[in-house]
Amino acid sequence: MIKTVFIFFSLGWAVTQGLAAERINVVFFLIDDLGWTDLGCYGSDYYETPNVDRLAKEGILFTDAYASSCVCSPTRVSILTGKYPGRLHITHAIPIQGAERIKQPLPLIEAIYKKNLPLEEVTIAEALKTGGYVSATMGKWHVCWDREFYPEHQGFDLNVGGNNMGNPGHYFFPYAGQWRMTPRHPYTRWNTLPDGAPGEYLTDRLTDEAVKFIEQNQKRPFFLYLSHYAVHTPLQAKKNLIAKYEAKPASRHHGNATYAAMIESVDQSVGRVLKRLEELKLTKNTVVIFTSDNGGHGRITSHHPLRGNKGTFYEGGIRVPLIVKWPGVVAPGSACTTPVISTDFYPTLLAMAGLAPRPQQHVDGQNILPLLKQTGALKRDTLFWHYPNYIGAKHPDGARPCSVVRQGDWKLIEFLEDNRLQLFNLKNDLGETNDLAEQQPARARALQRRLIQWRADAKVQMPKPNPAYQSGQ
Repeated sequence: MIKTVFIFFSLGWAVTQGLAAERINVVFFLIDDLGWTDLGCYGSDYYETPNVDRLAKEGILFTDAYASSCVCSPTRVSILTGKYPGRLHITHAIPIQGAERIKQPLPLIEAIYKKNLPLEEVTIAEALKTGGYVSATMGKWHVCWDREFYPEHQGFDLNVGGNNMGNPGHYFFPYAGQWRMTPRHPYTRWNTLPDGAPGEYLTDRLTDEAVKFIEQNQKRPFFLYLSHYAVHTPLQAKKNLIAKYEAKPASRHHGNATYAAMIESVDQSVGRVLKRLEELKLTKNTVVIFTSDNGGHGRITSHHPLRGNKGTFYEGGIRVPLIVKWPGVVAPGSACTTPVISTDFYPTLLAMAGLAPRPQQHVDGQNILPLLKQTGALKRDTLFWHYPNYIGAKHPDGARPCSVVRQGDWKLIEFLEDNRLQLFNLKNDLGETNDLAEQQPARARALQRRLIQWRADAKVQMPKPNPAYQSGQ
């Protein structure tokens, strides 16, 4: 019996290796809190991003790409699973409930959300493994609170610097930083990497590790999930780059020198990875994806002409950069205006790798290859968001419990505290300045019904009325 099993797995391995030679590689850059206009190719005349701009010239740029949430953890679980955060009941940044940071009474008791991505979910790394892929995650993980849900338990063969925290504590070694230790947040939780050289910068270190992983796995298909902690707070950057931007005149909407320096370090990371792929002659067989997990921090950058920022469900909080380079498939310098969302990466990566879809897993995602190849449209006409929580004191103007739907050019926001509706036409009003809910009540109600039906189908969790709340208190 043992011998038979051994032969079975040996043959399976041999078949996998034969197929592996034909598989594409994937490098997935996920930047933390990078705003829609925080790149040269998306309109900034202050931040300098020549390598990402080059990526856009060699690939396709999406104008209407969306994160699945206005905060990090929900978007990240949607990338890994192909499911909306509401379906997973992971709707807020792990682990802090927003209401815990707000002192005044609230109209709703916010919905409880899961603090760990369930092991039962088949992550994209686990799905790619069936095709002979080796997978690595570098940097931010933040889809769990407990160690047994770390990347190495979710299909990744290598985890460098990924843990349960949403920021590194410090961008220079030693990375733990000077955080105050409390029972809720033990100091050791911020020990992003245990080793490093004095003065080492985290973005550079993660890039070193990424290049090393590519070199070591150049003869087999690989999935590199390079999930930089940058450009999340704390704002820390290399002194020479800060000085460069301090000497540069601020533009109308951008002007934070330290933030600009952090963006440039990310851009340098992209450049180094692209260069190593070229040197190893892997460029033609490697898909490169670059995107962000939500909008930028409103106190640091501007998303003009968009309304809102990280922590809101206006466009500035959820519309993000997305660039895809796939030599020989994607037309260089092309653009796409079709709305896409984080859940779409999962089925698209499977299709890119020549693997069968998993519709029961990526139930909310769509394969966007027709858009990448410019050969057709998507069958979907709506996107959904659900946030049954409060954002907390860090974003005082941020989201309160709401659900959102975009259908074509129309976007509806339903505020769950009082069922108030806001309706915008994004084609005519990208800045969401003109609420049309009262002018077009029939359209608003129709979109609301669509939203209600989706919530029922996805079995999302809902907040409950707070009996202790008194109106006007």
